[in-house]
Amino acid sequence: MYDVVIVGGSYAGMAAALQLARARRKVLVVDAGQRRNRFASTSHGLLGRDGYSPADIATEAREQLLKYSTVTWRQGQAVGASSVDGGFEVESDSGERVTAQRLILAMGISDEMPPVPGLDERWGRSVFHCPYCHGYELEEGPLGVLAVGEVSMHQALLLPDWGPTTLFINGQFEPTAEQREQLDDREVTVETEQVSRVSGDRATVELADGRTIELAGLFVAPRIRLNSPLASQLGCQLADSPMGEVIETDGMKQTTVPGVFACGDAARAAGNVTFAIADGSQAALAAHHSLIWQG
Repeated sequence: MYDVVIVGGSYAGMAAALQLARARRKVLVVDAGQRRNRFASTSHGLLGRDGYSPADIATEAREQLLKYSTVTWRQGQAVGASSVDGGFEVESDSGERVTAQRLILAMGISDEMPPVPGLDERWGRSVFHCPYCHGYELEEGPLGVLAVGEVSMHQALLLPDWGPTTLFINGQFEPTAEQREQLDDREVTVETEQVSRVSGDRATVELADGRTIELAGLFVAPRIRLNSPLASQLGCQLADSPMGEVIETDGMKQTTVPGVFACGDAARAAGNVTFAIADGSQAALAAHHSLIWQG
């Protein structure tokens, strides 16, 4: 039996494994290899690694982690989890079953784009969700927000600090008079014409009336979907967010099921690499403390 099984080996999962390894705990990481930021060529805002390749950051982190003798890595998908006497059982897609005293769910999420042609192939390159991660590199060029609902107001009011901004309503919501005043105060242009597609080397928005608007970057709040049903299988409570369901946790990253912790994008409405690492570290400390004081 392992002390802790961690489902997900991206930034949050590896950060959790590192803290537990340094506490000399026996840890298994089960990783499907689907980092959320795999579409981006560079990662920004991570102290000491600003502008590095996400793949290089993850590779280096994994190499350092596996130097700890108590860490085991399994490449594959965790497809089942259940409570058993003394802990939990996790089943992988290879049919392997392992048990652990504690579980940390760090399986991440997938982004689901609005049904506008041209978004998917530009995701992480010129179509983004986080201006803190990508805005600076757009060199104060023209920016856009593709509305998906009320949540897009938040993006539209943020973005002018990175460049002149257009909010493409696209039939998804109608700003109130108060919201119009807020947009005017931030000098955001509101475009009501339907968006037909996104094209070009960067993000050229093609409108239904034939006009085109060239942008340095287009921002959208995609729907998010948990990468695994394990939380529901275990009976963990999920929480609604403006972008989709996430795993509900307390401040220590404990889920509503004792002994099960969750961290990273699967357990927060919005995040980045820095938040994921911090989340993973917190979940690991809480799991370790529970092993000591709860037995």
